[in-house]
Amino acid sequence: MSGAEWYADGLRFQCTQCGNCCTGPPGTVGFTAAEAKELARHLGITEKAFLRQYARKVDGNWSLNEHETEHGLDCVFLDRETVPGKAVCGVYEARPTQCRTWPFWPENLRTQRSWLTTRHGTPCPGMDTGPLIPIEAIRIQRDAKKGGWLDGEG
Repeated sequence: MSGAEWYADGLRFQCTQCGNCCTGPPGTVGFTAAEAKELARHLGITEKAFLRQYARKVDGNWSLNEHETEHGLDCVFLDRETVPGKAVCGVYEARPTQCRTWPFWPENLRTQRSWLTTRHGTPCPGMDTGPLIPIEAIRIQRDAKKGGWLDGEG
């Protein structure tokens, strides 16, 4: 499959910390059991407290909570106050795979049109700017996103 993807020459991306990928209409940010454990550790609380305080069930799976802002529904961990003019992740070092792999999600990479629709629809000013990300790195991120929900009791 090497080189078969439309983005075989790589894609450019650099996060601008606009927060657009972390806000908008209702959505889901799924996470694994290992990610829940890491987020709880990062926050200095128990996993049970983390799930109770920062997560909700969506179709039987866990997702991070959101809260309403003037921008839409922000992820509970999106911080628009600490760095003026920037939206930063309050749990950046422990953020779930879904967040780590943006914008290299399978649905965004399906076709060049999908990529452009996401770039303009989100909108994401970091897409098609910044350093060239080689296809190997894109594949790793794309494939990491395919896993991912924590299901079961909380």
